[in-house]
Amino acid sequence: MSVAGASQPAPTDAAAHLLIVDDDARIRALLQKFLAGKGYRVTVAADAAEARAKLDALAFDLLVLDVMMPGESGLDLARAIRARSAVPILMLTARSDAEDRIEGLETGADDYLPKPFDPRELLLRISGILRRAGAAAMTSEPEVRFGGFAFHRGRGELKRGDEVVRLTDRERDLLAALAERPGQTVPRSALAGDDVAPGDRAVDVVVTRLRRKIEDDPAQPLLLQTVRGLGYRLLADA
Repeated sequence: MSVAGASQPAPTDAAAHLLIVDDDARIRALLQKFLAGKGYRVTVAADAAEARAKLDALAFDLLVLDVMMPGESGLDLARAIRARSAVPILMLTARSDAEDRIEGLETGADDYLPKPFDPRELLLRISGILRRAGAAAMTSEPEVRFGGFAFHRGRGELKRGDEVVRLTDRERDLLAALAERPGQTVPRSALAGDDVAPGDRAVDVVVTRLRRKIEDDPAQPLLLQTVRGLGYRLLADA
């Protein structure tokens, strides 16, 4: 992982603030230098305990968590954070098989990047997550209503009455794809994205998580329905 040639604009107070949590001191130093050189404010922590202290003291726009840490793992930390915060989370791990990726997504993480990685790819992932998280400022697209919910396609915002329902980036992207064609079957391949291999259960995991947020009985879904062998459809109000 090389950061040679990185430009060095000085981060401003308005720049996104990232927390990097990794037990490898070399990786922490490299990422801090590289991401600060790209204009981000960067704070680092060596383990979950130090990360918790930083989270109690500072506000962050995105967390980058290593999965394999001594003591409390990144997955356990992500679960605890997600129980009380909507801050976007990107997981880093040396374990890259599908089951590990699914476990990461099930914690509520927004994205998952296997090690070793090119810092430029991490930069793209971070900017993509922050861009989608900032989509709430958009106002040009109409709402799609289903059950007691309203999904604003331009803002990527889901509400139940006046209450905003927190969505991960994956949940928001999947719901947006379904809301573009309400009542129609959207193939799994269209929901999976280019980086998901055939047979990967990641789409099903995100559907299950989304159902827990919008269905009265997630085991008997009425709004987000499975079309066996094809994909999924969202039953919107007329």
